[in-house]
Amino acid sequence: MSSLPDNIETALRAALQPTEFMLQDDSHLHAGHAGAREGSHYTVRLVSTRFAGLNRVARHRLVYDALRPYMQHGIHALVIDARAPGEA
Repeated sequence: MSSLPDNIETALRAALQPTEFMLQDDSHLHAGHAGAREGSHYTVRLVSTRFAGLNRVARHRLVYDALRPYMQHGIHALVIDARAPGEA
């Protein structure tokens, strides 16, 4: 049985083919927060050619679309750093 972080990584790699990928579970920073009962908190950093020419909102939509099955069941909060290759 795969863990939620494994599922997140698999979904994002399949949808966006990132050249750089980092997923960090920040849930421990939110212990006691009301939303902590509703799901986990994550930070994801991705570099993908799929983001080239897209604004921040469009990039985030691609990430949320890839994670749609997990946004309702498992992910409470997601910090996204989505960049195209060559962006600082």
